Amino acid sequence: MAIRLITLGKLKEAYFRDADAEYRKRLRPFAKLDIVELREEPFSEKNSGENIKKREAEKIQKHLSKNDFIAALDSHGKTCTSEEFAKYLSSWTSQHQTLTFLIGGPLGLDQTILKQANITLSLSSLTFTHQFARIVLLEQLYRAYMITANRKYHY
Repeated sequence: MAIRLITLGKLKEAYFRDADAEYRKRLRPFAKLDIVELREEPFSEKNSGENIKKREAEKIQKHLSKNDFIAALDSHGKTCTSEEFAKYLSSWTSQHQTLTFLIGGPLGLDQTILKQANITLSLSSLTFTHQFARIVLLEQLYRAYMITANRKYHY
């Protein structure tokens, strides 16, 4: 199974990079993980919020395939428990070769991307930075695989 994570921005802090490396290592036995980091659009007087999201959407589009199952992270998306997420992940991976998760920049994802997604997910009703959301998603992917494998990590 291949999982692709397309994200705007790089992990800047060492503690995020360390957590990212740890979860990548933990996920290796379960899935081939590919993380695509795209450059965030800069804020300026001429570069409005909607313009930024549209330009970032164009960058994301270049990395999407028609055959991907696309799960976009969005604050208005569906919430689920870790056990429910494990069931979804199992279902998605049994039906699709590549599962692509999308994490937008500080302004989120453009509507064109959200409409293209097969599902929009919210990690929490709390708001996270896009860097922290990446780590939470990686942890939840690992947790989902552990739940599916009936291993003790999630207890």
